[in-house]
Amino acid sequence: MSSKTKSGYPISRRKLLLTSAAVGAVAGLSPISSMAATPKRGGHVRYGVRGGSTTDSLDPATWPDVFMRTIGYGYCNTLTEIAPDHSLQPELLESWDAEPGAKTWVFRLRAGITFHNGKTLNADDVIATIQHHLSETSKSGVKGLLKTISSMKKQDDLSVRFELANGNADFPYIFADYRMAIMPSKDGKILWKEQAGTGGYILKEYEPGVRATLERNPNFWRSDRAFFNSAEVLTMPDVTARQNALMTGSIDIVDQVDLKTVALLKKANGVQVADTAGGLHYTYAMNSSADPYANNDLRLALKYGIDREAFLQKILRGYGTLGNDHPIAPTMQYYAAGLKQRAYDPDRAKHHLKKSGHSGSGLSLSISDFLYAGAVDGATLFKEQLTSCGIDLAVSREPSDGYFSNIWMKKPFFGSYWSPRPTADIMFSTAYAGDAKWNDTSWKNGSFDKLLVEARSELDEAKRSEMYAEMQRLVRDDGGNIIPVFANNVFAMSSKVSHPNKMSGAWELDGGRSIDRWWFS
Repeated sequence: MSSKTKSGYPISRRKLLLTSAAVGAVAGLSPISSMAATPKRGGHVRYGVRGGSTTDSLDPATWPDVFMRTIGYGYCNTLTEIAPDHSLQPELLESWDAEPGAKTWVFRLRAGITFHNGKTLNADDVIATIQHHLSETSKSGVKGLLKTISSMKKQDDLSVRFELANGNADFPYIFADYRMAIMPSKDGKILWKEQAGTGGYILKEYEPGVRATLERNPNFWRSDRAFFNSAEVLTMPDVTARQNALMTGSIDIVDQVDLKTVALLKKANGVQVADTAGGLHYTYAMNSSADPYANNDLRLALKYGIDREAFLQKILRGYGTLGNDHPIAPTMQYYAAGLKQRAYDPDRAKHHLKKSGHSGSGLSLSISDFLYAGAVDGATLFKEQLTSCGIDLAVSREPSDGYFSNIWMKKPFFGSYWSPRPTADIMFSTAYAGDAKWNDTSWKNGSFDKLLVEARSELDEAKRSEMYAEMQRLVRDDGGNIIPVFANNVFAMSSKVSHPNKMSGAWELDGGRSIDRWWFS
């Protein structure tokens, strides 16, 4: 027996877990939330964004940052999407159904959608896309999330049946990730080099780490998206250059502003500044599998050695909330509000440093303003705070180009940032599971991994909440990430650009989908 909602929108995850019937979503596209005005079509929009590297490619399994995310959401679609109100909505899917226990799922695609190369979207493309991320050679960040799939079967041209190793009520959320862009396939392989998607824009030019140009798809299957005639996405890692380009009118949208000058930017003619709250967090990641950071007392010394309140006020200018060394934000379901907030405590830092047996010298933190405006200033502030704890930290300023290829997960102690994930399970599974490809601290904890699997299919909400609270505690007290803050996405655009009143904080720039959702007034 199965059941579906009557409103055209998915039922809540809570209702899915508490019902013994199967669950799904009927066909229906979400309108853009809380329109500021009726969207208008036309114009050429120009982006200046962080990210981008000469090592980038159009292989979706490798897309690392805002540059590729903006391009990807422009020329491709995903099976589902996260709406500004945080609900899960169908995109390429018409519906999804789960049998009791959430181990068996059936996804049904919309009919009549074509790729930019003329191929009609079908179930083979979905299966090939998933297999691409699951291949033995894949280093995809979503590989760990997809490994729960025991089998995939094409039921007909538009339907795929999944059998999972364990129940997973969050399963449809995985397919809203920008890396899960559905691409045309042939003989079981996706044709990512053809740069063909089903999205609102056709990718015309692509220069890795430099720029991309897109033109509106005249055959786009949606009428409520993709309002610009064309777009250009430029890599601009320097925040000053981005802001100058915006103020001089050579760029229309920038993904991040310098918070030190945001007050002045707000006063500039022809510029508007906006911010959204979500799960974006800045981290200092330690390789927990190798000395000296394999010693948890040294990790704790560093965690007690950072003044989070000072970071929030001096680096973020108050645009955010305090972090507690775990990645579940206060805006997320299952946030452990009862977990004691870690505070700056030089005496406790000294205690753990002494217990670790480490001298407190010879440590180096790799960082770059490529990550976010003020990243180097934040690391320098951290260095100063650690002097009161008996720790001498060197700050190594790294080049922007190739940071995620040469520094991230390569150096023993490095700065990073994580955009939010829609559920606690996806966040933990992506970056904290012992076998996760993007476990950037190489942290492994058997108790955590066991709870992670059990919580996915636990139907009792109170028990699930306890499980996620314990996982947050384990990450806070034993993990390898220092997470001082959750940062608001603070971005700017020309006053000619319009957007919905309610924007998503899931990623930067309206959940990464501004190219689809915004327009010129």
